[in-house]
This record gives sequence, C-alpha cells and structure tokens, in this order.
Amino acid sequence: MDKMNIKSVDAASQKMIEKAKVDNVEIVWDRYDIMQPQCGFGQLGICCRICNMGPCRIDPFGEGAQKGVCGANADTIVARNLLRMIATGAAAHSDHGRDIAEALLLASEGKAHDYSISNPDKLREIALIYGIKVEGRADLELAREVALRALAEFGQQAEELRFVSRAPEKTQETWRRLGIVPRGIDREVVECLHRTHMGVDNDYKNIILHGLRTALSDGWGGSMIATELSDILLGSPQPIRSKVNLGVLKEDYVNVVVHGHEPTLSEVVVQASQDPELLKLAREKGAQGINIVGMCCTANEILMRKGIHVAGNFLQQELAILTGAVELMMVDVQCIMPALAGLASCFHTELITTSPKAKFPGVTHIEFSPQRALEISKSILKRAVDNFDNRNKARVSIPEETMDLIAGFTAEDIPKIIGGRYRSTWKPVNDGIISGRLRGIAGVVGCNNPNIPHDLGHTTMVKELLRNDVLVVVTGCSAIANAKAGLLAPESAFESAGRGLREICEAVGIPPVLHVGSCVDNSRILIACSKIVEEGGLGKGISDLPVAGAAPEWMSEKAVSIGFYFVASGVFTVFGTPQPVLGSQNVTDFITDELEEIVGGKFAFEADPIKAAQLMIKHIDKKRKELRLNPMMYQ
Repeated sequence: MDKMNIKSVDAASQKMIEKAKVDNVEIVWDRYDIMQPQCGFGQLGICCRICNMGPCRIDPFGEGAQKGVCGANADTIVARNLLRMIATGAAAHSDHGRDIAEALLLASEGKAHDYSISNPDKLREIALIYGIKVEGRADLELAREVALRALAEFGQQAEELRFVSRAPEKTQETWRRLGIVPRGIDREVVECLHRTHMGVDNDYKNIILHGLRTALSDGWGGSMIATELSDILLGSPQPIRSKVNLGVLKEDYVNVVVHGHEPTLSEVVVQASQDPELLKLAREKGAQGINIVGMCCTANEILMRKGIHVAGNFLQQELAILTGAVELMMVDVQCIMPALAGLASCFHTELITTSPKAKFPGVTHIEFSPQRALEISKSILKRAVDNFDNRNKARVSIPEETMDLIAGFTAEDIPKIIGGRYRSTWKPVNDGIISGRLRGIAGVVGCNNPNIPHDLGHTTMVKELLRNDVLVVVTGCSAIANAKAGLLAPESAFESAGRGLREICEAVGIPPVLHVGSCVDNSRILIACSKIVEEGGLGKGISDLPVAGAAPEWMSEKAVSIGFYFVASGVFTVFGTPQPVLGSQNVTDFITDELEEIVGGKFAFEADPIKAAQLMIKHIDKKRKELRLNPMMYQ
C-alpha cells in the first residue's frame, strides 16, 4: 500500500472514510480536495490584509509587485503575518490558563462546590514559586492567593512572569540579554497586534523577536498556569491504563463524546455519568449504561486523570459521528470543526456547545458555569440518554479497532518511576544519555492535517526515533496517534526501540513513548528539560541538551506558538510542512538558521517524517559531541 496516497494510516479511520462515501456525507478530506489548489500566496505568507488599501500580495517570482501599497516588502509582510499567528496561538492557550485560574479562585471561595483542592503538595510548590508563605495556612486560603497571583500575571505590565524562574539560569540570562523575558501575558499578545498594525514595526527581526517573547509568555506563562493549576484543582495525573480508537464506542451504551480542550466540565461529566438516576434512565431506554469517551485534548485531560477511553484525535471528530452510535457530542473551545453541526444533522447525534466563546449557528447552547458544574453535567447527560431512543440501529457501524495504552506521565512522576519512590531523581535519565545507552530525548507534538495522511507523520517519525535510541515524549493529537499505533504500551519497546532504549524501558517498566498530556501540557516538557539540566552533566542551559522537538502534522496557530517557545527555550524544532514564511528568504533564514546563534534553537521544515527524524537525530548527535559524551553504546 502506498501510504502517501491514502487518507489515513489508521484502520478504523479508513473504514469510516469509506462509510462517508457510501452515506454520501462530506467530511474533512472531501473539503480539502475541493479546496485544491490552495492559494500559493497564502502558503508563502506574502499576502497582506492588515489595512484597507489592500489586499496586497507580493509576486514570488519577482515579475510583479514587490511592495504593498504602503511600501511593506515581503520580509515585513511575512513577519507580521507570522507574529499574528503566534499571538493567536498564545492567546488560545493562555485563555485556557485564565479559565482554570478563575475556576480555582471560585473553588477556593466556596463558590464552586463540585471542585476541591486535589493536590495540596502541588499547591504548596506553586505557592512557593509565587513567593507566598505556606506555613500554617489552610489549603483554600493558599489556593485563593495562588489563583489571584496567577490571574494578576495576565495583566501585569513590568515584572517577569514567575514561572520564568523555573528555567535554567543560563536560559534566563539569554532571554534577559535579548529583552524577551515576558511581562504580562495579555500585554505581549496586545503588543503583537499593535506592532502589526499598518505603519508600526517594519523590521522583520524585531517583529520575530517579539514573537519569541509572546510565545514564551505562553509556554512559561499561560500554558504552564493551565497545567499546574489543573493539577491543583483536578489532581495530578498518574500512569494509568486505558484504550484508544473508535472501537471504544459501545453499541449497547449511551455514547457521549467530550471534545475540545478545557477539562473543568469534562471532569465533572465523568462523575455525573455514574449518577444512579441517570443510569436507571439509561437502562429503561434499553442501554446498559453511559459511555463517556474523549476526543482531542479534552480526551487527553480525562484520560490521564480518570483513565477514560479516547475515541480519537482531531481528524476523527467527524468519523465518531459517522459511526451512527454517538448520542451527544459536547464541545467547548479549540480545534472544533464548524462542519460538525451539519454532519450531526445527518444523524441522530445532538451537538451541544458549552462555552460563550464558541457558539454554532443553529446548535443548542448550554453554557458551562463552575458554580453549577454537576447540575449542568447531569442536564447534558440526560439529553444524551433521552436521545438513545432516536438511534437508527441500521446505520450503526462501529469499527472494532482499539489499542491498549499507558498515559499520565509528568515531570514529577518520571523521576519517581526511574529513581524510586523514596529517591526521586532524574539521574538515571542523565546517566543513560551520558553513558550512550540513550541517544537523547525528542518531543513529538501537534495536530493532524489532511495535507498529510492521517497519523502517518507522527507514527513514522516516532518509530524512526525509537529505532535510534531516542526516548520520545508526546502530547495532544500526536499522543493519540502514537497510542493507536501501540507505541504507548510497554511491550512496544521490544518491537520498536533500539537496544539501549529497550534496556532502559525494560528495566524501569515504561513505554518508549511517554504520554505527558494535552497540548497545553507541553509546559511539562519544558519543566522536565529544566530538571535534567539541574541534575547535572548535560550542560548549563536547555540549548545544551541533546533534545529536539517536532510537529509533523501541525495545523493550528497554537502549534506555531508552541514551536516558537521551544525554539526560544533553545530546542531545535522540526515542522512537517513549512510555516507561511517561504515568501521571504530573509525571514526563512532568520528562523531556520540565525536564531540558533541568538537563542540556541531554530526551526527546520521537512515533510518526510523519516528525513525529519534524521534531522533531529543529527542535531542530538551534535549536542552529544559538544558535551563530549561517550559514544553510543550500541551502533
């Protein structure tokens, strides 16, 4: 089979894609084909709609206009467009963090009774980072002060974000020298929009440096706040077993898909699904129970904390409805296709929106409030149970494919697992790298995109890295892709990992691919890198480490922000398809070459996942050589 000429490498998805043809239903791949050829000016980043003198576009072949009406050239236009992508991505992740902080505040004030302080130890750890006194203080009192300090960071104007202090000192010094330490989270996003207004910043390097600052306000600010405060409020993940793929939908159950990114409602929905009255009603309808499954990053949130099964990643959201077995899909924010409304109307599935930030024309809206979380959850689930009567059994077609996985690793748990419960340490990881048993570490993250066969980029890249003794950590849709391929099971080390990595996985009992959370949880990777530096023997800053990152199937603006905060932190990062910068050779050279001398990290663009993995391995080997580490134990 020619994998590049298929829509997906996942067997369950292939079945649903064929079913869409039979049912004459339009899904994402059909819309992608209809849209061809896509706008070449947009792909190169050389179209500008910032003012009403345009739209302007630069001729990539140098035969037509080389400046916009205002005089902006390709460098300025490309850099401004890129900065706006970073701003939007950072805003999306950071607004998620704000919502979690507000929920923590409500819980601490006794206004959100369905939540409690689930991790007092993490609460005290974060309080100390904020400089808050912890001795002799009650959990709710501390939680209120932590929530208020976190919320203040969104609007502060001058001080450094507190979580910046968690980065290695060498990394912090680089940021301070360049003047890119983030101040207030919202301030950096607003300044992006100001700088890109007509007639403001025209220096592409200056524009992109502020992009680094804004991305850092996401990775070391909003996203990290989301992760850490979610752990405080909902509990820190622990390694947990579960299952993944469309086969987790059950023909004899009321199936509810939770989709989006914010965990505050979905966590309570899991609790509500065990309500005796709702279960009794489901049985009266002829169902055996209520089956909650996840989609996208909401899936990762309730997977790693509750073990809830995962139906799929971004490109499977329509395919779940196509099974004909979904009574209700509830969505909040981010990565939700507008097409879901039309598709759901072709089946009995009810689509429910829950966030005031994301409404759909003609779709029922039941607004979530942390103060009434359980009540709202039960009301939504009752609609799902009542809808079971409307299921057309003749149209139900659930793929059989499922896969076992282990998820829920964190920067706190990994050293406990490898060092022992009473001797938590990163030393075995550092020693494995220093000795040459482990080549290095790679983070493979990001979305799906129909411009590459579904899951192909993630799984092919990861297998190549494993074969070369690179330990892989994954988040978001990449985590789900690799889970479906069986790479999140410990036994996959025997099939896919090189000898050195296999020995480490066997000794510790871990998979060769570690699931560390949803897309905001890329902040866990930043913390882990900082802890590895702190452990010693592998340099003084994140840029010294033999690590690399990748987003092989990236799609969203959030992925651009993530990529930039990893590059700004000193990590070599590969995107599967180029960011829209190729219309400016200067901007392309700056982010793929010159940035390495400035912040220690840079980008590369490579669509072939094997070649992309080899670029990462080459970089890891370069860092090993600079650190004068032992040669690889097994070649």
